[in-house]
This record gives sequence, C-alpha cells and structure tokens, in this order.
Amino acid sequence: MKKIALISFLGTLGLYAQSIYATFDVEAQKSASVAFSSSGIVKNIHVDIGSIVKENEVLATLHSDDVKALLDTHKTTLKYAKKDLDRQQKVKTIIDKERFDSYAFKYESAKANVAYQQALLDKTVLKAPFEGLITSKEIESGDVVSGQMIKTAFGIQSVSKRKLILKFDQKYHNVVKVGDAFSYKVDGDDTTYNGVIYKVYPTIDTSDRKVVAEVKANDIPVGLFGDGYITVK
Repeated sequence: MKKIALISFLGTLGLYAQSIYATFDVEAQKSASVAFSSSGIVKNIHVDIGSIVKENEVLATLHSDDVKALLDTHKTTLKYAKKDLDRQQKVKTIIDKERFDSYAFKYESAKANVAYQQALLDKTVLKAPFEGLITSKEIESGDVVSGQMIKTAFGIQSVSKRKLILKFDQKYHNVVKVGDAFSYKVDGDDTTYNGVIYKVYPTIDTSDRKVVAEVKANDIPVGLFGDGYITVK
C-alpha cells in the first residue's frame, strides 16, 4: 500500500516516468534532388560525389553563349531606350502625351526583356540549395538536359545534421509529446546516445499501425537504424 501511495504521489507531481520502446531509421535532416529547369548541353561540372558545397555554390553549367548574346542585345536596347525617355522627359510639357507614352512603353518593354533574358541565363547555372554533401551525380559534360523532362543532376544532403525517424506502438499516440527524452543505440554501436523528440506526427502509419516521431542527431551515417526508449512523464 505504501508503494502504491508513493507512486500515486509521484504521479501527481509529474515525476512518474514511463519507458516506451521505439525503433528508428537515420535520415539526413535536409536532402534534395537538384536538376536544371532549362534545356541545353552540359558544359562544366564543378563537383563530384563526396564534395561538400556551400549554399548557392555553382554545381554545373550549361552552354549559354546564345543566351548571353541575346541578353547583351536587350541591354543595348534598354540603354538607348533610357536615353530617349530621358530626353523626352525634359520636354514632356510641350510634347504630345501619346508620344511621350510611346517612349515610356519602349523603355519598360526593353527593361522587361532584359529581366526575362537574365532569368533564362540564370537557369543555365545549377546551384546548391543549401550547404551539404553531394551524394550522387547523374550527369556528365556533353549530356543533353531538357526542361520538359527534368532529370536529376545531383543528390545532396546535409553534411552532419541527421534526424532519427522513430516508430512506436499506436497505443501511445496520446502519451508521447514533443520534449520527451529518447535514449538509444545505433545498430553495431554499443554507445548509448540521448536526444529529445522535436516532432510527433499527427497521424498513424496505416502500413504498420505505428506512430512516427523525430529526434535530431549528428554525424550518424544515413541509412543506419537502431532502437531505444522514450521516457515520458
């Protein structure tokens, strides 16, 4: 009776802990398949599998001489359209309004053409979406890529930041909360690690009737698995 009373007393204080068994797989916190959204021929490749890249670092480029030439043409047109508009601005009060509007229209059209052509040129350069590790390379110099049939050029994932994808019995879906501790071991490693749950999925995985949660980790190879215990109050 004393033991039951003690457990009840600790429970009212929020000190009664329960351990829930969970398995997990290791995934990168960030991962992406990057590809050109423009059509063309691959000119240069600047990285390889295993390369560590910074955010916005150039990964590869397409041949773009024709796009650059057209951009220069539009820039020249914009330059002279601006000069014409400036001259008309000085005599705006003594010229026909429609005439002035025509010069303004030519200037705005030239500016829009430059912006559009610059956007096309930007699409010939493939950049890293975030700092990460190149995990796969699917293109080579000389390959033809198509914006209509997007082909993955590189796989990239965060360098060291990982997330553990936990699964545990559905009967605990109302018990496990964000902030609960998770003590675990990775397969093949006897070291005990500790983490904290930062996300609990709101739905049950219908394939195995499990609840899914996530725990942040570092420097564990992606693809490994393990198990451990969630400590809940």
